[in-house]
Amino acid sequence: MEISERRLRWKKFKVLTPQKLMLAHHVLDEIREGTDVMRALRTHPLDAKRGGGYLTKAALVAAYKQMVAAGTLEPDGVLLESIRMKPMRTLSGVTTVTVLTKPYPCPGKCIFCPTDVRMPKSYLPDEPGAMRALEHQFDPYEQVHARIRALENLGHPTDKIELLILGGTWSSYKRDYQEWFVKRCFDAMNELERGALRDHADKMETAGVNIAQAQTTNETASHRNVGLVIETRPDEINPDELRWLRHLGVTKVQMGAQSFDDHILEINKRGHAVECTRKATALLRAAGFKIVLHWMPNLLGATPASDRKDFAKFWQDFCPDEIKIYPNQLLANAELYEYWKRGEFHPYTTQELVDLIADIKPSIPRYCRVNRVIRDIPGNNVVEGNTRTSLRQDIQSEMKKRGTHCQCVRCREVRGKTVESKTLHIDDLTYQAGTAEEHFISFVTPDDGLAGFIRLSLPTKDAPLTGMSDLNNAALIREVHVYGQSLAVGDRKRQTGAAQHLGLGTRLLEEAEVIARNNGFEKLAVISAIGTRHYYLDRGFERGEYYLVKKIG
Repeated sequence: MEISERRLRWKKFKVLTPQKLMLAHHVLDEIREGTDVMRALRTHPLDAKRGGGYLTKAALVAAYKQMVAAGTLEPDGVLLESIRMKPMRTLSGVTTVTVLTKPYPCPGKCIFCPTDVRMPKSYLPDEPGAMRALEHQFDPYEQVHARIRALENLGHPTDKIELLILGGTWSSYKRDYQEWFVKRCFDAMNELERGALRDHADKMETAGVNIAQAQTTNETASHRNVGLVIETRPDEINPDELRWLRHLGVTKVQMGAQSFDDHILEINKRGHAVECTRKATALLRAAGFKIVLHWMPNLLGATPASDRKDFAKFWQDFCPDEIKIYPNQLLANAELYEYWKRGEFHPYTTQELVDLIADIKPSIPRYCRVNRVIRDIPGNNVVEGNTRTSLRQDIQSEMKKRGTHCQCVRCREVRGKTVESKTLHIDDLTYQAGTAEEHFISFVTPDDGLAGFIRLSLPTKDAPLTGMSDLNNAALIREVHVYGQSLAVGDRKRQTGAAQHLGLGTRLLEEAEVIARNNGFEKLAVISAIGTRHYYLDRGFERGEYYLVKKIG
């Protein structure tokens, strides 16, 4: 299907018939007056002569947008938030858009990794994000464009986009492809505001040299990139690679640690040792990147008992900012399947996984965020073992029974709760992470909710050299994130969901500057995403080669 044809379909979908629009108007009025959304929908059924049924949330969002555009309804952030579909997706303050790179050989030979010629290594064609990529033939422009439009149709804000690039090992792709791919993602974000769509010939251009212009345009675009994430292997990380990632605008790197046991890594044919992960993590930290490590319980040779011990090693030197727990799943198109047929591998049961993760989750430090506890692989692909993708909820239920709780960032985010500035207190959690002293400085609510935080890294004299002059004698701001909503109850004139209005980000930067100065650093360097550059420039930072820098000495 041509892009223009698909776009016309989208336009048809979002414009409601007069009957549905009138019905939606009544439902929205009731919701504004305090009626529960689902109750308001049920009390206004569709005409039985025309098929009956009820309006959906998606129809309410479409009606809201149609009425605002026509001037018959004042923009109302609280109302929109109440009718938004799957609100958890954007309650952390940003909207994640996931895209996949084309199928391409991976340097890894891991026995647990599935292989499908239609997909990049380790991905299956019926995973949700992979299905979207396959539908758009892995075209970065189309993937970003379609996903943002879909999120808008569901009522989600799309002004702050975290771009998550998945697919095999990013660093193994040719650099001209990488540059083209990222540029086309930026083109989609930049051109959406004008509704512009280029011809297919233009889409396939390889004018990677224009990536700087695409980035500059995005600094003030309506859909700004506030984070750019890639995934790679620890043995691909070196100073030259980090400079290249900064050229592209990358701010966060995901790596598969998988295990902290060299024997387990060897028999699973991972292709690198634990020390390689340690060095890569230290180098990424020294360059200011946010670090996400993947961990896989139930690898060949592991047991629930050994996995519990292995998980504890996370917090010895590595200390990632975020983790993804990906229990090994037995798939027919992975080499591990042959081990299973010979009786050499046994998948954990669902209950064994729930017990294992419920045991280890309370030990996760307050500075770390648990992004996932299971891969989103449809159960029909799993030969034996756990098939539940709702494992997080099962683990939460088990922990509730035990009376334990997790203190990770994700579990403490205030999300949609109202935040009052005067009730917040500031906390500076200091910890040693290999060759850096880390400060996780946060604003905390009276009930221990997390309203915002900054990650300040103070490299020691033993920190690895990055070769980037911006970072000479610099303290590093690796992340600033503010959550929540400062909206007062009953105030429907302001957009919801932003403790940013309280100025918490500025206050966190000021606190970080004091700590850095007191520790003898001459400057602050921030690993800014493209779309957040002006935020820092407005606060005294200046443009460096790869970072924004502020002199404080």
